[in-house]
Amino acid sequence: MESLFDAAARDATPEPLAVRMRPRTLDEVIGQRHLLGSGTPLRRLVESEAPMSLFLWGPPGTGKTTLAYVVSNVTKRRFVEVSAVSAGVKDVRAAIDAARTELGMTGRQTVLFVDEVHRFNKAQQDALLPAVENRWVTFIGATTENPFFSVISPLLSRSLLLTLESLGDEDVAEVVGRALTDPRGLAGRATLHPDALAQLVRLAGGDARRSLTYLEAAALLADDITVEVVEKAVDKAAVRYDRQGDQHYDVISAFIKSMRGSDADAAVHYLARMVEAGEDPRFIARRIVIFASEDVGLADPTCLQVAVAAAQAVEFIGLPEGKINLAHAVIHCALAPKSNAVVKAIGAASDDVRRGAIGHVPSHLRDAHYGGAKKLGHGDGYKYPHDFDHGVVKQDYAPQELRDRRYYEPTTHGAEAPVAERWAKIRAFLRGT
Repeated sequence: MESLFDAAARDATPEPLAVRMRPRTLDEVIGQRHLLGSGTPLRRLVESEAPMSLFLWGPPGTGKTTLAYVVSNVTKRRFVEVSAVSAGVKDVRAAIDAARTELGMTGRQTVLFVDEVHRFNKAQQDALLPAVENRWVTFIGATTENPFFSVISPLLSRSLLLTLESLGDEDVAEVVGRALTDPRGLAGRATLHPDALAQLVRLAGGDARRSLTYLEAAALLADDITVEVVEKAVDKAAVRYDRQGDQHYDVISAFIKSMRGSDADAAVHYLARMVEAGEDPRFIARRIVIFASEDVGLADPTCLQVAVAAAQAVEFIGLPEGKINLAHAVIHCALAPKSNAVVKAIGAASDDVRRGAIGHVPSHLRDAHYGGAKKLGHGDGYKYPHDFDHGVVKQDYAPQELRDRRYYEPTTHGAEAPVAERWAKIRAFLRGT
C-alpha cells in the first residue's frame, strides 16, 4: 500500500532540469573563464566579506542568474530575487528594508538580484541607489541590453560591469553531458546519441538553459535519445549541417551563387539554413561584405554600405535579432545590379605585379618633400588637378611600361553605367586617344 510520503513524493512537481543543475560553486560554472580566474572581481566578491555592486551583461542563458545565486550560496548570504518585469518601487524598497533589518539584527548580508534590470524605469533605479551607496545589500543586476543605454549613470558608476559571453559549443556539450550523469539531473537514466548531442548544441545557440530545457523534453519522450527524439521533443527538424564539413561549403556556395543570380528567395533560404544550424553570424556577415564589392561593386555603391552596416549590427545586437539585419543585406545584395569589374581590376593588377610588370614611378609623381628631392628632379612638372577645369589634367600617372594596360573595365549595369561613360572619357583624355 502506498504511503502518504510516497504519494506526496509522486505528486510533487520537480524543479526544471535547468534549475536542478544550477552550479553551487564558481568551480562548477561552465564558460565565462575570463570572469572566474584568480583575482577577478567575482572571486574577490566570493572571498571577501565586503558588499559589492555588479552588473552582469550578456545574452540569455550565459549564467547571469547562476552567478548571482553562486555568490549568495558560497558566501552564505540571503538571496533575494526581484524581477524588473513585475516589481515596482514599493517591492524594491520592501526588499531593501528587509535586508537592512536582517543586517542590523543578525549581521547577515543580502544579495539583491534584479533580473532584467534594464526594464526598470528611472524612479525604480533611483530606489536602488541608497542601498548600493550605503552597502546595505550586495546588488547584482542582470541585463541582456547595453547598460550604458538602459541604466542610470549614478547606479552604473557605483557598480562593476562584467560582460558575459555566449557559451561555445564545447561548453554547451559539457553542460548537457553533466546533466545526463549528475544525480541532480538525469542520473544516467537516459542515453544521448552523438548526433542528437550535436543537434541539441546547435539548437541551444550558446544558451545553456535552452540546451537543458530541450534535453529534459527529449528525456520525457524516451530513455534512448536520438536525433528523431530531439526533433519530436522540440518540434524542430534537425538541420543537416556540419560547420566543418561538406554542408558548410555547399550551403555557403549556394548562398553566394543565389545572391549573384539575383534570387532573393533562395538567398534568404540559405541564410536561414545557416543561422538555424548555428553558423557563426560574423562569418555570414563577412561573406556578404565581400560579395558587395566582388559581385556588385559600383553597379550599386550603396550595397557595400548596407553590408558593412549589417556586419556592425550583428556585432552590436547578436542573434537572434541580428538575422534580420543579415536578411536586409542579403536581399539588397541579391536584387542589386551586378558587376564584377572591381574584382577583375584588382585581380589583373595583382597578376601584373606578381609577374614583375611594375615599372618606375614617373619622376613628376615622386615625393618631393624631403631634402635633396628637388636635385633628383622629383616632383618636377607635376600638374595639380584642382588648378584645372573639371579637376582633370593630362599627364602620365602609370609607369611608362604599363601606360596602355587596362584594369578597370566597368559594365553598363545600374549605377555603373554613368561611371563607365565618365571613365571612358577620362581615360581617352589622359592617354591621348
